[in-house]
Amino acid sequence: MGLNPDGEQADSIEHVDAARLFDTEQDSGSAGHVDTALTKRSRFRKVAWIVVVCLIAALSGTFAAVAPHAASAAIESEGSSGERSEAAAVLPVVKPATVVASPASGAKQVNPAAPVTISVKDGTLDRVSLTSAEGKAIDGALTPDGLSWTATTPLEFNSSYTFNYTVADAAGRATSKTGSFTTVSTQNEADAAMYPLDGSKVGVAQPLQLTFSEPVVNKAAVEKAIKVTSTSGQVGAFHWFSDTMVRYRPENFWAANSTVTVDLKLFGVDFGNGQIGNFNKTNTFKIGDKKVAVADAVAHTFTVSVNDQQVGQWQDTMGDTRFPSARGYLVLMEKYRVEHMDASTIGLKPGDPAYYGQLDVNYATRLTPSGEFIHQATDSALPYIGVTNLSHGCIGLGPDGAKWVYDNMTTGDVVQVVNTQGDYANFDDGFGDWNIPWAQYAN
Repeated sequence: MGLNPDGEQADSIEHVDAARLFDTEQDSGSAGHVDTALTKRSRFRKVAWIVVVCLIAALSGTFAAVAPHAASAAIESEGSSGERSEAAAVLPVVKPATVVASPASGAKQVNPAAPVTISVKDGTLDRVSLTSAEGKAIDGALTPDGLSWTATTPLEFNSSYTFNYTVADAAGRATSKTGSFTTVSTQNEADAAMYPLDGSKVGVAQPLQLTFSEPVVNKAAVEKAIKVTSTSGQVGAFHWFSDTMVRYRPENFWAANSTVTVDLKLFGVDFGNGQIGNFNKTNTFKIGDKKVAVADAVAHTFTVSVNDQQVGQWQDTMGDTRFPSARGYLVLMEKYRVEHMDASTIGLKPGDPAYYGQLDVNYATRLTPSGEFIHQATDSALPYIGVTNLSHGCIGLGPDGAKWVYDNMTTGDVVQVVNTQGDYANFDDGFGDWNIPWAQYAN
């Protein structure tokens, strides 16, 4: 038996080497049984001792270098190595960067006014580009934090675009991607024409009219995209006469000598049924003096005032009982020094007592597309001016009165026809907007 380091007798069983234990097992009798028991006990103690040593070593850092990258005292993030993106036993995971592109790659019929954005989560954008099929670069802005990019240049209709971007995750690993999309095709572009024309001058009764190339379903969206202002401060309302035509007027006539500005922001506006507005534009038109005429079918007079002051009165002849003049407000449209008239255009044929064939009239100012004018009465009608009505709906004046109207009144000025048996002109037969009560017009 030996001594332990402290000089005490050591436990002989713990110091029995493997060879002696093996030899002892060859002995017979009770000694063999004793040695076997001692051997099992010794093995158990050795296992227990190894476990204790491992625990102590783990706590003291003796085996800390066994795990990859664990030689230092602190556990490092994978951000310093960028070698793994899946969970492991010790080191944390660097999440892959997630990118969302809008519109998505492969998208078709994209509204060219829709924002083009690329955003990233768990990473940052490094480089972004957007180009047309013709190679035109689209400008864009990257946020200071590198999390999103937005195009700042409008796109075009019927075009293809390709975007490229490079994104880096928190570990610095870079990934580049490419995608493409196409914008709304030409057949889905929606246009509009405005009257009065930009820069024109009209009378106080001229409504604003917009005629659309495609039917408008989303009327509220279109109205919202059109801002009408006047130097007079007047507020008006839209009135839809059809899906392709809307007009706008104030409650009362435009203020004399004011200016009306129409700001059309229709680019990208969804008209409905896949039709998209294709332009932005600002138009202005000026309002002249207030010129109003009153044509009386009973008194046979035509009286004109300018800025509410009477400037002239002439005798007239108006539509007879078969062709009574239209009642209400009629807005002057256009004028001709000489206008050719044909009785067949109003359904008259030879043999009809009212048939007049074809003739030319002087100083003709149009009131309706269907054919009502203010004009100089024909030679055969001149004796009846101020006496009776015998026209086919027109307002016939003598040479002086007809020439004054031609020379001094213009598009947008107004004639109020009173004491006639005729009905109001149809909404699409000139500008009869002022014959619609305001409460009804503004709805």
